[in-house]
Amino acid sequence: MNFAVYVLFSPSCKKFYTGQTSDFENRIAEHNRGETKSIKTCVPWNVVWTKKVETRSQAVALETKIKSRGASRFLSDLGINFQL
Repeated sequence: MNFAVYVLFSPSCKKFYTGQTSDFENRIAEHNRGETKSIKTCVPWNVVWTKKVETRSQAVALETKIKSRGASRFLSDLGINFQL
């Protein structure tokens, strides 16, 4: 089974959100329907970056790495310059 690690951006709140899932399309739809309590006030969410990995443990490890670095700095390290 494949998993996806992703970074989203909300233009309305000017915030990033990082997550991981086994069903990427459904999870993004849930976020944009406001079903994620902690971020429902910031819809819509735009996908900025995503990466597929093979296992849940790889997904969790990458998600943790991104969150500890900060999404903005992580993206900058990849050469993705994102203006808030």
